[in-house]
Amino acid sequence: MSGPGRPARGAPGLPPQDDPSIVLDPAADPGAAALGAIGAEATVELPWPVMLQRRVHGRARASRRYPWWVLAALLAGLFALNCTFTVFVVALPTVARQLHTHVSVLTWVSTGPLLAFGLAAPLFGRVGDLFGHRRLYLWGLAGATVAAVLTATAPDTLVLVAARCLDGVQGAATGTASMALILRMFPPAERVKAMGWWSMVGAGGPVIGVTAGAPVIQYFGWRALFWGQLGLIALALVVVALMLPPHEPTTETGGTPATTETGGTPATTGADRRIDWLGSWSLSGSVIGVMLALSLGPVTGWLSPAVLVPGVTGLGALAVFVQRERHHPSPLVPIAYFRRRNFVLPMGTRAFGNFAYFGGFFLFPLLMEQVYRYSETQVGLVSVARPLVFSLSAPVAGYMAARVGERASAAAGAAAIVLSMVLFALLGPGGSLLVVVAALVLSGLGMGVASPATSSTQANEVAVGELGVMSAAQQLSAQVGEVAGIQVVITVQETLARRGAGAAGSAHLAGLLDSFHWAFWVGAGVAVAGLVCALFIRDFER
Repeated sequence: MSGPGRPARGAPGLPPQDDPSIVLDPAADPGAAALGAIGAEATVELPWPVMLQRRVHGRARASRRYPWWVLAALLAGLFALNCTFTVFVVALPTVARQLHTHVSVLTWVSTGPLLAFGLAAPLFGRVGDLFGHRRLYLWGLAGATVAAVLTATAPDTLVLVAARCLDGVQGAATGTASMALILRMFPPAERVKAMGWWSMVGAGGPVIGVTAGAPVIQYFGWRALFWGQLGLIALALVVVALMLPPHEPTTETGGTPATTETGGTPATTGADRRIDWLGSWSLSGSVIGVMLALSLGPVTGWLSPAVLVPGVTGLGALAVFVQRERHHPSPLVPIAYFRRRNFVLPMGTRAFGNFAYFGGFFLFPLLMEQVYRYSETQVGLVSVARPLVFSLSAPVAGYMAARVGERASAAAGAAAIVLSMVLFALLGPGGSLLVVVAALVLSGLGMGVASPATSSTQANEVAVGELGVMSAAQQLSAQVGEVAGIQVVITVQETLARRGAGAAGSAHLAGLLDSFHWAFWVGAGVAVAGLVCALFIRDFER
């Protein structure tokens, strides 16, 4: 029933009131309330950017597809941020020559951002939950513009590495905030579909970046790449600012189920919540220590002080974190979550899958170049199959998981990764290109199928006010698996290759191939652990 000054149900300009996916509270959203009374607004003088944001956001919010409009806006930002990563790594030899340094020194432009992300992600996840993911995301995009400018103008190696580390910090802000915003916009039953599109852009952005960015570097130089990225970030910033709701979106059905296998829901909401600084820094310290030890192990030796000190420090910080979370009234991550299979097992599936996927990602070019004598160009063309299949399969997998269940999707994806590693481990001296492509396709398909299911499963297990911390924990576990996979399999391969270095001719080639076989078997074994985790995930009841 409508009265004077109150539009009828479903009136133009107001959001549909029977949409079950979004809770719309005009009292908590001054922008939506103002749009509902557009005539009264004519008498109020507002800055034109505010008027533009209200009009655009109001029209989008009136649509039943509003969550998908927000998803598209956030994915535009994700693409702007990740499209340069792979192509910049490819350009490192050119960068090293221009800055008069060595490629080994410039590897910190890849390692530094990972460490910076691990340091900042736990804190930003909690900050977003407490003070708003929209605000955190916009600040992250602003930080990305600064990082792009500093990278494009870097006069020396120190500034370049610092700029990329700043990029890792903003990645922690935008990564945790954007995933949390997307998950808050969708009801639990639909989150797996949204995560499919998220995975598509996450894997496809670097592929498009290599395709479009390589000619830019060749004809205009590597600095032009980041001036171009600056334009993409600025455009994404405008789109996101116009499209995102002024206040945090929530879903009616969002949050933790009323009853779980541990019983009850951790009480983490309320005005008295505060940041657990010791918990945040101890978790960051544990992640940084482990990643440093893994990164330095192949270089200095696994028993060197450079590895043992950060490794032991990381384990000590982890013990402090666990003890802190058990007794703090407002923990960073409630310990009760770690007793829930749908919180822990998806992280295990993701971490073990990343171990095999990224370990194979680094082994594959070495295998093709050193054993089968492929050129760099040939290897590059063939290797595109993996991320391309990853990005194309992820959206389809999200919709399929909504039909067949998250457990079946996660298990199918993990099994595909295992089979991929086995095919690589069984490659003979001839190195059939058909088998190689099949292994790459299986690897990309496995990650594309498993990622949406694991992301949505873990999200559905936490309270809606803790999605930021959840997304940070998920991304950190994936990064630890990534770093561990790269360093461990490379160490195995190099160690075994050195043992057979004294042989000559065919014996040397056979020993070299055998070293790759063992490294891929290690990846396959760890991938099996991911499959076991996936088999015990519980489906979301739709």
